[in-house]
Amino acid sequence: MTETPIDFAIIGSTPLARLVAGLLASAHGKSVVFSGESQSGYRLPRGIDLSVAPLTRPHSWAMLKTGLPETLRLLSRIGGRGAWSRVDPVFFAGGAAGKEALAHMRHMALAFGHGAEPVPASLLGSGREGLLLRDAVLLHRPTLEAGLDAWLVQHKVRRLADDDRLEVRGDGSAELVAGDARIAIGQTVLADDAAIIGHMRAEEWPALLGRQVASTIFTEPTQAIVSPVTCHLDSGLTLVQRQDRGITAMGPGSIDPFAAELGDLLGASRAFRQAGQSSYETLVTADAAPAVGRINGVGPDVLAGFGPTGAFFAPLIARWLSGTASAAESAWLGARLVDRMTNPSMVAEVGTP
Repeated sequence: MTETPIDFAIIGSTPLARLVAGLLASAHGKSVVFSGESQSGYRLPRGIDLSVAPLTRPHSWAMLKTGLPETLRLLSRIGGRGAWSRVDPVFFAGGAAGKEALAHMRHMALAFGHGAEPVPASLLGSGREGLLLRDAVLLHRPTLEAGLDAWLVQHKVRRLADDDRLEVRGDGSAELVAGDARIAIGQTVLADDAAIIGHMRAEEWPALLGRQVASTIFTEPTQAIVSPVTCHLDSGLTLVQRQDRGITAMGPGSIDPFAAELGDLLGASRAFRQAGQSSYETLVTADAAPAVGRINGVGPDVLAGFGPTGAFFAPLIARWLSGTASAAESAWLGARLVDRMTNPSMVAEVGTP
């Protein structure tokens, strides 16, 4: 038995994946099937959603600034005011490359009207420099995720059932097998790291993307850190202080070296005890910039390398996938295709190997 073809299959569990699925349906009239598990309900976080990041390209700051009001209006409708809050994150570094990146970040932030202030070295530790970015937006995934799932239902996004099977083809199309029904799907979007790792064939794997082990550690309550959200550019660690004063730490590395790095960042005065831990695989791009699109125009679309800002690019990405992006939006994403040249890279951000 066959049914009416579906335009898109969106695979992923992040807010970015859910937002793209819902926007394709609600704003662009596409039929969508969504495959993604809950992140907030059953496992430790693997990332955060923040409206600023270690970005040094002016076009990236411009895209974020232009799209932020639209995204906040959408998020407030979906999840209510409790879906996000304002925060003053701190980015800091001890190495020469990290300190240079901080200087570029401060210059870009100020140029685009974003408050940016140096952090006193006494708050960070000897030899470190820091940058505080004022009034950034932090999404609260547990609250937002429930609203997003209800929003997907409202706009008739089909959710993959437990006994359904999604078969992704090499050309990027797919087939949904649901009981006796076989439903053709025009295009697949692999919208987070786990989706790409799980569905991208080895022979199709783009040279731009590298796999790495990452970890999350939950600590018991400890002393306050310099900001509720703190990012260490040298190691890639992100620290989030929870309301119970515990810390959620996320970043590259297996548990033992990760825990040692965390101890060094927190310092002897903030001895911590672990309350939970997990390791998993993530993706990095060779030039630390986002990667989108298909390999040579063939296969699933991928969305990778957006770091904490991914959800804030969702409206732009949905327009691009549906063919309605503006010239500026198309140019920005077009420069970040997954099969782009990286030597030299014209879009490299902080973190280039």
